[in-house]
Amino acid sequence: MRAPLAPIAPVLLGVLIAEVALGMLTTLIPLSLSSRGVAAGTIGFVGSGYFLGFLIGTLTCARLVRAVGHIRAFTVFAALGADCALLMTTTHSPWVWTGLRLVMGWQMSGLFLVAESWLNDKADSETRGRTFGAYLLISWGGAAAGPLAFGLLRSTDTALIMVGVAFASALLPMALSPVSNPPLGDRRRLSLARLYSISPMGMTCVIASGFFNSSFYTLVPVYLERHGYGLEHVPIFLSSALVAALLVQYPVGMAADRFGRRPMTVASLGLAVIISISLAVCGAAPFWVLIVLGCLLSGVTAPLYGLGAGQTNDRVSRGDYVAASGGLLFAWALGSTVGPLAAGAVMARAGANSLFAVLAVALLLLSGFTLLRIRQSASVPNESAFVVARRAPALMAELNPEAPPETETEPEPVAGPPPSRPRRTKFG
Repeated sequence: MRAPLAPIAPVLLGVLIAEVALGMLTTLIPLSLSSRGVAAGTIGFVGSGYFLGFLIGTLTCARLVRAVGHIRAFTVFAALGADCALLMTTTHSPWVWTGLRLVMGWQMSGLFLVAESWLNDKADSETRGRTFGAYLLISWGGAAAGPLAFGLLRSTDTALIMVGVAFASALLPMALSPVSNPPLGDRRRLSLARLYSISPMGMTCVIASGFFNSSFYTLVPVYLERHGYGLEHVPIFLSSALVAALLVQYPVGMAADRFGRRPMTVASLGLAVIISISLAVCGAAPFWVLIVLGCLLSGVTAPLYGLGAGQTNDRVSRGDYVAASGGLLFAWALGSTVGPLAAGAVMARAGANSLFAVLAVALLLLSGFTLLRIRQSASVPNESAFVVARRAPALMAELNPEAPPETETEPEPVAGPPPSRPRRTKFG
């Protein structure tokens, strides 16, 4: 059965345009600040502003959606993105940009919330997988096209104006949609401490995923610029890394379901440590070498969120899937907020190559913790679906109108396969 296009086309088109704008900002902000002599630590602070806003959005945006409905809320979130991008043309102060990026993180959290809950409501059990497959391709495709679009524009202010235009244009398909708003029910959360007690390894992987990916996409343009690569190189590097991250998600998920999440986590972390060390010592290498290493690193680290979320979901009861998703998203955003701050501060003191040294150390520590957990506790059967991650894992599962009833039962191993939960993809 083919998914009906009319109910989902507006949100898919809106997300595509917003992701292109977001991808442009991923490249534009660090390059613009670095060209003005801003220290890497300050650039990391600006990057963390986005993820702090995203973190706040996970706690607050649903209230706005409940108050005014999906369509009006989507319009508000897109309009705020346009306002912030245009205001960025009036000043290049990194402190002002930090505040604007915080607002943009909040509005993107809300935009993803609206989009994914809308798609889940409009799809049925026969079309949901294909619907979200199309959504993931559009999301990742827009994110990969964004850096290339900035490479064509070159001028920072011109690019910011186009980002504003893109966000304003993203609201048009939803504003003109004749389709009604989907319902949005109440939800509860599991605390970080509770999730850690359920699955220490799963929670740690999710936090590390946020730490790594936010640091990588925020500061790798600075790494390349400090090694003498120009404006034409950075968009190609970032777009290639994003495409590589998309391509590995499903193969790794299939392998995790077959061989186990823990072995795949260990393999991914081991390869990531080796590649990170290689990038730390190969900054002056030919550009094609850096692209290959960057794609490999992005590919082996992109599934970390899915592996961690899968391990956590293996250990919670059916009634807690929704609450666990909210807690994991909060943990991811927390790691994403800290990542650019820590890595940027080290880069400011120790140079560009220290970015990947910091990431290698973090991944090595996570590898040691993973091996320790494998020795201390047994794994459970792979019964939960692998979570395909976007650049910024979003909120669809928390707002799933067809989610199982939320109960206060204690976590227990899942007795059977969970309901179909297609998901997810910041990045910013």
